[in-house]
Amino acid sequence: MATQKTPRIDPLTVEVVELIGTVVARYHEEYEDAAAEHALTGAQARLLGLLSLESLPMRRLAQQLKCEPSNVTGIVDRLEARGLVERRPDPADRRVKLAAATAEGRKVARGLRDSLNFAREPLAGLSEEERLTLRDLLRRMLTA
Repeated sequence: MATQKTPRIDPLTVEVVELIGTVVARYHEEYEDAAAEHALTGAQARLLGLLSLESLPMRRLAQQLKCEPSNVTGIVDRLEARGLVERRPDPADRRVKLAAATAEGRKVARGLRDSLNFAREPLAGLSEEERLTLRDLLRRMLTA
């Protein structure tokens, strides 16, 4: 019976993984702070950000947020009570309800995006060629 060897992870890979983790943690921290400035939870802010781009059925929202549909219903209820989101019938299937950002919801989502400086400021220090390289490397990692 052949034994399977665990691949040795080199120090450079460990350092890159730790740096990616640090970047993600700092981004999430800033995102949570920006959400709080708008009296939103992180989950509410993420949902509002998605809906500012397009109206979506609750089931798709749950899939994109990686949570249960019942959680999405509660988040939409709270955003709807604040006038940031509304439910609409789906023109393609009137049995399905779409969640959609209101004009005020899109304004809040835009303000939230505009207040996220952590990723934008360091990236601005990179040349266009460096940003393109970084983008392409991240895409490759995600499709590997």
